[in-house]
Amino acid sequence: MTRALRVVVAPDKFKGTLAGPEAAAAMAAGVRQVVPDAVIEQVPLADGGEGTVQAVLAAGGTRHTCTGAGPLGDPVEAEFAVLDGHAGHAGHAGHAGGGAKRDATAVLEAAQICGLQLLDPTPATALSASSGGVGDLVRAAWAAGAIRIVVGLGGVACTDGGTGLATALGAQFLDASGSPVRAGGGGLRDVASVHLDGLDPRIAQTTFVAATDVTNPLLGPAGAAAVYAPQKGAGPAEVRTLERGLATVSGLVGGAAADQPGAGAAGGLGWGLVTFLGATIEPGGDLIMDLIGMEAAVAGADLVITGEGKLDEQSRFGKGPVALATLAARHQVPVIAVAGLVESVGADELGFTSAWSLVGSVGAKAALSRPAQTLTDVTARAVWAWLEDTS
Repeated sequence: MTRALRVVVAPDKFKGTLAGPEAAAAMAAGVRQVVPDAVIEQVPLADGGEGTVQAVLAAGGTRHTCTGAGPLGDPVEAEFAVLDGHAGHAGHAGHAGGGAKRDATAVLEAAQICGLQLLDPTPATALSASSGGVGDLVRAAWAAGAIRIVVGLGGVACTDGGTGLATALGAQFLDASGSPVRAGGGGLRDVASVHLDGLDPRIAQTTFVAATDVTNPLLGPAGAAAVYAPQKGAGPAEVRTLERGLATVSGLVGGAAADQPGAGAAGGLGWGLVTFLGATIEPGGDLIMDLIGMEAAVAGADLVITGEGKLDEQSRFGKGPVALATLAARHQVPVIAVAGLVESVGADELGFTSAWSLVGSVGAKAALSRPAQTLTDVTARAVWAWLEDTS
């Protein structure tokens, strides 16, 4: 009897249309249209940004919720995932609450609590948005038993260098009169002294990891303010104010962390995590694949199918599907990519056996109006073509 085809379906999100788990389900349906008896494992991807918590939950994490301070201080509810004993890829969806073991890893998304999607960006919000809510998430992770905390960076509304996070955990940023500066990156230029002796002692017993594929430093023309603050409502004057504030605080704290690749991620939150919490910065795609047990899944597969909203020249720089293709190549497992759009790049350049575009296959209107069905249909075509080529 011929062994059933083993397929790992591992897409990242199709931004604006399908979350990672939804995309995985649609792809799996396409595989079943062509190979009804295939053994399919759905393992959604993420790179530390939006969708990271969902990916970890899909791989067996336990769902927890936390109400904390949003970017402007209003209450926001966010979810995070906990893996007991770093038991990635348990194969069962998590549930809300529950008592985690005391060797647990918590996975947080900064954008869930202080994300740009939580406000209407203006020059004023660019200056006042804070990362303080991430501190609330950290405390909730401790309460869930975490001794390792992974913070996914990206998509935040703030450019405060993680000072809001540090303040929420006991640090003080004072002006020349000894008063706390106002929250947000706009107040940092007034900082005259930094006091870290009040930081929560649990920080010393916790391993922190900042997950990002961004390599920007904290300061300068490629830094957090210059590159990302305009996307958050900042005009040229606000960018200068934010840059000055970040330079002021980093100068007072000292150290070489400001030049570290990734320090400028999430409005300098990468720098803040390293400086105030002793975090390491790690590539998000590889880190999340390790957490969800992707290598074990790929090693036992005959075929991997991945994808995301767009594949282009930038995809080779740390994007999840390309990182997955590299992993699969080590195990000599072919990878098919199905993306919303494929631009200016060949499949073999990114390590894929083939790359299919929803827009190229059915047109933009159908791809946007019926994303799940379109993804199912194009995945079925891709699998059929692969079987034809390998028969």
